[in-house]
Amino acid sequence: MSDKITSKIELNVELDANRVPEKLHWTAQDGGITNEEAKAMMLAVWDSKAQETLRIDLWTKDMPVDEMKVFFHQTLVAMSDTFNRATQDEKMTATMKDFCDYFAEKLEIK
Repeated sequence: MSDKITSKIELNVELDANRVPEKLHWTAQDGGITNEEAKAMMLAVWDSKAQETLRIDLWTKDMPVDEMKVFFHQTLVAMSDTFNRATQDEKMTATMKDFCDYFAEKLEIK
């Protein structure tokens, strides 16, 4: 008997005739999320063989620019936190956080 568990995260993208995203929905049942609408998403996957990051960045036509700026800022902050958890490199984490503060200041979102 295997103790392995599989968890599924599902992304659904509704495109217009020009293949531009109009609607984004996601489901992560283990997290209690079912068909939740989103305006933007960023997905990064590490390809160990090629030693490169593969990315999918999508946002809907009606994603406001001011919200996109906040989305980017919050993503950068979260990446700093993840970097710290993954590497325990406090010095670089602090540098990344300083940049996040600078980013927010320049965009006048903080």
